[in-house]
Amino acid sequence: MKEIIVIKNRSDVGAGTRGSDLGIDAIEIAAIVKGDHYFNYYDFEDVPTENETIYNKVKNSFALRIDSVINQCSRVCESVLRNLLFNKFPIVLSGDHSSALGSISGIKAAFPEKKIGVVWIDAHADIHSPYTSPTGNIHGMPLAAALSLDNFPLQVNKVDEETEKLWNKMKNIGIPGPKITFDEIVYFGVRDTEEPEDITIAKNGIKNYSVHEVRYRGFETCINEAIDRLKHCDFIYISFDVDSMDCDLVSDGTGTPVPRGFDADEVTDIIKSFINTEKVICFELVEVNPLLDTKGNKMAETAFEILRTVTNTIEVVNKNRVDA
Repeated sequence: MKEIIVIKNRSDVGAGTRGSDLGIDAIEIAAIVKGDHYFNYYDFEDVPTENETIYNKVKNSFALRIDSVINQCSRVCESVLRNLLFNKFPIVLSGDHSSALGSISGIKAAFPEKKIGVVWIDAHADIHSPYTSPTGNIHGMPLAAALSLDNFPLQVNKVDEETEKLWNKMKNIGIPGPKITFDEIVYFGVRDTEEPEDITIAKNGIKNYSVHEVRYRGFETCINEAIDRLKHCDFIYISFDVDSMDCDLVSDGTGTPVPRGFDADEVTDIIKSFINTEKVICFELVEVNPLLDTKGNKMAETAFEILRTVTNTIEVVNKNRVDA
């Protein structure tokens, strides 16, 4: 039976708003207040960070703090890789979403011959590159880096030589080259995008199950279709950004809150459905920012409830694998 390992990555160097580095602590406080000893049940690793670099003079204006993001993603990659090779199930708790590149790279490094499906539950597509990003915040670039996508046809930024060199290094974390392909990605809840992302998604046939579509066509219909889309994948990684949830229904406690999102039960059901396929080997939760929460610790409390339920599902599936 695979043991769960909780990887704590308290980093927000890839974000544009500070505070997501405190998200893990906020989730742990939510567990304590609830009287749940979740964080005593599982082994954990703390990934070293370099959040202090946010005080450095900003260079690489179209890929902010990219050298630190590379270091951080490399550390996450190494942790995920090592634990997968020890037959553990990594649950990665991260600050900003740039960490997903580290997780995907770690999975691919562990299983270089396997196809890795990505279930991306997020308000944002995160498929910009330094050549297209309107902000330069790298938490909007992890999928492009995992795809090794520069997107020169849609270039709007003139990227300097140093940034280009570091971006190429970032694309090669874990193992050289792309970690995934376009047909190995399924979006859920993406609704806040820019034109280069929209064109990239449409041109390459990435399916986005919008909140409206899931509710209109039916949850079961959309989930079964999404699972079928990834049937050619050997393993699945689930990346859950809390801004996929409706900020009006839940909380503003995330760096880039967006209205008209999923509720907590819908997100939970999406994640559980994929875990029940028995293909999921890594789950990541990101972007809780307690500094922005106007409802106390509501976002972290909601994130913990989802984490607890998802973890229970992982344990059941792992046990069934052994019993079978």
